[in-house]
Amino acid sequence: MGIVVLLFFLFLFINLPLAFTIGVSSIIFFFTSEIPVEIAIQRMVSSTQSFPLLAVPFFVLAGNLMNETGITSRLIKFATILTGHLSGGLAHVSVILSALMGGISGSATADAAMEARILGPDMVDKGYSKGYIAATVGLSSLITATIPPSIGLILYGFVGEVSIGKLFLAGIIPGILMTFALMGTVFVTAKKKGYGVERETPPTALEVWEGVKENIYALIFPLILIIGIRFGIFTASEAGAFAVVYAYLIGQFVYKELTFEKLCKVLKQSVSDIGIIMFIIICSSILGYVIVSERVPQFMASFIVGLSDNPTILLFIILGFLFIVGMFMESTVNVLLLTPIFLPIMNQIGVDPVHFGILMMTIVTMGGMTPPVGVIMYTVCSILDCPTEEYVAESIPFVVTIIALIVILALFPQIVLFIPNLVFNS
Repeated sequence: MGIVVLLFFLFLFINLPLAFTIGVSSIIFFFTSEIPVEIAIQRMVSSTQSFPLLAVPFFVLAGNLMNETGITSRLIKFATILTGHLSGGLAHVSVILSALMGGISGSATADAAMEARILGPDMVDKGYSKGYIAATVGLSSLITATIPPSIGLILYGFVGEVSIGKLFLAGIIPGILMTFALMGTVFVTAKKKGYGVERETPPTALEVWEGVKENIYALIFPLILIIGIRFGIFTASEAGAFAVVYAYLIGQFVYKELTFEKLCKVLKQSVSDIGIIMFIIICSSILGYVIVSERVPQFMASFIVGLSDNPTILLFIILGFLFIVGMFMESTVNVLLLTPIFLPIMNQIGVDPVHFGILMMTIVTMGGMTPPVGVIMYTVCSILDCPTEEYVAESIPFVVTIIALIVILALFPQIVLFIPNLVFNS
C-alpha cells in the first residue's frame, strides 16, 4: 500500500491527469502483491455494470440540453428581475442563477464556466473587479452541489448505497440557506466596494409572476424528479432518462431553440463530459479494491474513533480532513474514494448517512474553489483572465460564510433531514 500512496502523490505533484494518477498507481499495487492483475481489469469492467450509475450520463446530457434550449437566458432575465435592485445587482444575479441552474445542470464546474462566460463581460463593463467576479461566480456555483439533481449526490448515493431520493430532498434546505447566505455576503461586500444596482425599483408582483410563467418548465423540473422518485414512478436512473426526454421536448417544441447544430454540439460536449467522469470512476474502482483489500477503512475507523468518543468532534475532524483533501483532488474523485472509508465510520458513531452526504458533498466541492488545485477556481480565472491571487483575496468572505453554514448544518442535522424525514415518513 505504501508504494501506491507514494506514486499517487508523485503523479499528483507532476500534474498527471487525475484518472491516470489513480489508475496507474493502483495497478502497480497488483504487480507488487500476490493478487492477480486480472482482478484490476475485472474491477474496471464491473464498476460500469451498474443500473444506478446510468443516472450520471443521463443527467449530464439533460443538463447540456437545457443549457442550449434558451432556458439559461430566460433564467438570467428572471434573476435580474428578482435581485437587480440590490447593491451589487449582477453579483446577486450570479448567486440566484446558480440556485436556479442547480436544478438543471447538476454540475458546479459547468455552472461556474457558463456564468463566467455569460455574466463576466457585463460585470467587467459595470466596474466589478475580475477577482470579485471570479470569487462570486466560483463560490456561488457551490449551491449546485446540494440543489437536486446534483451529480455528486448521485455518485455518493451509488457508492454508499444511500437513497438518492432522500439525498435530493435533503439538499433543498441547505441549498436555499446557502443562496441567502451568499446573497448576504454579496450585499455587504458590494455595498462596501460601491457596486451599483441593475434596476432602480424592486420587482412588482406582476413582473415576478411573468418571470415565473416564462421559466415554469425549468422551475418545475426538480420538483417533477423528486415527486417521481418519492412515489416510485421512476428510479433515479429512470429519472435521468426522463430528464433527457423532457429537456429535448422543451427545447424542440416549446422554446423551439434546439437546432440540429446545437444538438450536435450538446452530444459532442456530453460525450466528452461523460467520458471523463466514467474514466475516473473505472480507475477509482481499482483503488477502491486496493483500499478495501488492505483494510484501510478498518484502520481509519479505529484511528479516528480513538481520537474522541464525541460524535460531533469526530464529524468535524473528518470534515476538516475532507476540506484539506478537496484542495488537492476533484470532488468526483473524493466522493468515489473516500465515501467507502468514512461512511462506515459515520454509521458507527450514529451520524445519519444522508446528513453526512450533504456535508461531504458541500465541503469537497468547495475544495475545487480553493488553491492549490481548485478546478473551478482555475476554470473561472482562465475564462475571466483573472490572476488567482486576486481571486483568493476576494473569495475569503464567501469561504468564511460557507464554512459557518457547514458548521450550523453539522450541529443541527434536522435542518438537513427535515424534508426527507417528512416525505419518507422516517
